[in-house]
Amino acid sequence: IRPTSDKIRQAIFNSLRAQGLIEDTIIIDAFCGTGALGLEALSQGAKFCTFFDKYRPSLQLCEDNITALREEGRSKILLQDATKLKLNNFDKASLIFLDPPYKKNLIPQAIDSLIENNWVADDAIFILEMDSSESTNHEKIQNENEKIYGDTKIIFGRYKTPE
Repeated sequence: IRPTSDKIRQAIFNSLRAQGLIEDTIIIDAFCGTGALGLEALSQGAKFCTFFDKYRPSLQLCEDNITALREEGRSKILLQDATKLKLNNFDKASLIFLDPPYKKNLIPQAIDSLIENNWVADDAIFILEMDSSESTNHEKIQNENEKIYGDTKIIFGRYKTPE
């Protein structure tokens, strides 16, 4: 588990707050680890967060954090690989955090899985975290902003809704 640093998390949320992209939002925290990104979004007014991870120990830690913060009513925890999701029957997310293990090229696969299985709302915002040496270009995501913090790159992208 490699949680997003406090400095990077603060920068992400400062930007999201400035754009009004958190309040009453449906969130996905994929590759959630501790759940820090999704829980931060909930603490800042997000409506609901679905947490994905394929590793039970990570998901257990996330669940413990959700319980400690009393966010069970606004959270859903799924033991699933974000690159191989099942069809979604819930509300679509408009803010999606993807923070997979670095240098494994999992972001494009996760984006495809989320879109193909009906998890993504029109014009959703993706926050992509990766090693600073990596690049991710996806034909369905318009990169709007990119920041580098040491060895970490953060890309803010918007889902290009098919016409």
